[in-house]
Amino acid sequence: MRPAPLLMTTPPRVERLHIGPGRRIAAISDIHGNLDYLKGLLAKCAPDDVIVLVGDLLEKGPDSLGTLRYVMDLARRREVHAVCGNCDFWQNFCDLPDDKEQDAFYLQYLVGRNRGWGDGVIAQMLREQGVAIAPDMDLAAAKAVVRANYGPELDFLRALPHIIETEDYTFVHGGLAPEKGAFACMKLDRYRDTARPHAKWTVVGHWPLVLYHEDIVDARPIVDEALKLISIDGGCVLKDDGQLNAFFLPDMTWASYDRFPAARVRTDQAASRRHWYIRHGDNQVRILAEEGEFVLCRHIRTGYEMWVPADHILTRDGDRAAVNDVTDYRLPLRAGDVISVVRRTSRGIMCKKDGISGWYDGEIEKL
Repeated sequence: MRPAPLLMTTPPRVERLHIGPGRRIAAISDIHGNLDYLKGLLAKCAPDDVIVLVGDLLEKGPDSLGTLRYVMDLARRREVHAVCGNCDFWQNFCDLPDDKEQDAFYLQYLVGRNRGWGDGVIAQMLREQGVAIAPDMDLAAAKAVVRANYGPELDFLRALPHIIETEDYTFVHGGLAPEKGAFACMKLDRYRDTARPHAKWTVVGHWPLVLYHEDIVDARPIVDEALKLISIDGGCVLKDDGQLNAFFLPDMTWASYDRFPAARVRTDQAASRRHWYIRHGDNQVRILAEEGEFVLCRHIRTGYEMWVPADHILTRDGDRAAVNDVTDYRLPLRAGDVISVVRRTSRGIMCKKDGISGWYDGEIEKL
């Protein structure tokens, strides 16, 4: 008999934990199948930290299946807890009754490789078993293969709670909305903009931190004292300059990991006085000019003009286009500062410092 599927209106499952006095919690969210980043960030955590993974372990990144298996093994070796994110409830692939509409979604998702992000956990399972993914594939047979070969992985996903409560903290992927059902707790876009004050500190992921800002690219965790809300999604995988964040409780400190090469700047640079951030959800522009590897764009909504790397053009229709997240912010830097180099261009270096992305016009020294 198949386990009961998770429906969007199913009440959220709450796991209540007792964290002993003196224990530190490291909250990490939105790994998105980037196992290298998870391992790199865990190296910055203490061996006795309690790890709470705040959802979206899987999808979009390169190794969802490897990440899932690593987390399962890690939970056998140290104290690890996880909540379910909207990218994690793939047990429904096997648990839902056959349904033409739902199966059409699964088939489109598998064949389309997650809308271009690459194979997710189900596709990686199928390929590992030698099952070819094609528009005419036998989806019922594919489900049977997954059920037969990945029982422990599916059981792990089935057991994930949607909310974790401790004496002092709440952890939920999207936002705290139990009255709306489990799926709402996994996926509440821009939760900070609509949330009411919480009774205790609540840690969420799901919405990349950079999307809460209009004029600057800032992936540092947001601690909202009025709401008792901590948002920690650093845009790992989703953003070209993304990072994976860990937020430590009760310390109220954080660490991050990315794999961009470090360099030292040679000259001072003042912050730009006027700058903007064209980002997901507000990325429509008009192309005014093209010069080498850059195009001059005018942001449709604000009229702001900036030079954008040409490879940031996502779609184009004549002089109208949608662009990938981009800024013209110049970072304030002093000679000797260490930066992470995201990319080098003819118009400067896109880089990061302390979680904030921007441009540097001077020379650098590799470390």
